[in-house]
Amino acid sequence: MYRRFPLNVRVPCLAVRMTDRGHRLSWGSGESPSSEILSPPGHGSRHPALGTPLEPGLDWIISRGPCHPQPFHETLRLMAYYRKAVVLVTEQEQTMPLPETMFCAQQIKIPPELPDILKQFTKAAIRTQPHDVLQWAAAYFSALSKGEPLPVKERIEMPLATEKTDAVLTPGLLKILHKQLSPKGMVNVAELKEKWKHLCLPEEQLNAILQLDNFGKEVEWMKVLALACSALGESLLSSMKHACEILTTDPEGGAARIPFETFSFLYSYLASIDGEIPEEKTEAFLHRIKEQADQQTGMVLLRNFLPQPSTPF
Repeated sequence: MYRRFPLNVRVPCLAVRMTDRGHRLSWGSGESPSSEILSPPGHGSRHPALGTPLEPGLDWIISRGPCHPQPFHETLRLMAYYRKAVVLVTEQEQTMPLPETMFCAQQIKIPPELPDILKQFTKAAIRTQPHDVLQWAAAYFSALSKGEPLPVKERIEMPLATEKTDAVLTPGLLKILHKQLSPKGMVNVAELKEKWKHLCLPEEQLNAILQLDNFGKEVEWMKVLALACSALGESLLSSMKHACEILTTDPEGGAARIPFETFSFLYSYLASIDGEIPEEKTEAFLHRIKEQADQQTGMVLLRNFLPQPSTPF
């Protein structure tokens, strides 16, 4: 009556569960647990920490089938054996090194300066509007890492009515080149071409500018600036207007003042390159400009040489 359920109850479900648990363990390298740890009792080598098993292994229990029940006390011993195996597998898993770094939000360290750097880069790209963003971005971060002047316009440029439709060079880009190259005075042609390329400007246009004079491997930057301004303007006076706006330290929209010595050098150089302006006419023009500059602390203003629009009455 009281022995309705015999004590020698088989527990094949327990054996299957323990085996499946071993297969569900996560491994950093994707390998299975050590055969010495999960080797069942009575089969092959065993881990010394598990002791010597008294009965055959778990797979042997399953292989006996329903007609060969395992005694209950032997099942308890097998449970204790595999409980030790699970503990050793867990310890082995904790001590195993990861095969490669697993990137996650906790492992990736973002520098605190990165958001501000990306913000400034985005603003610079919007102001400059480069034709080749990747090439310009490489030049931007290269100059940033070296502490050099950045290839960035001061503001977004709108198309100018007097600008040639086929010209890629703009006053804003020329002003960037002036900031980068003017401190050196004499510039290597290779370096000039590199800075020109960083602004996504066509090399053919630079070669056409350099062919206007007999330059060697090094060029005087102020002469290149004057020739580049002539490529932007349609006349000598409009070229001088671009030069004054690039060289001035006045705020945008101001008088665009530059020293008379600088104005005289640029005007005389462009007049000699032009070849159609008599030298006497050039000297007379500069003499008149100097008289006005002497009354303005030696500075030349745009209104001193540009025709003023008539005021309608």
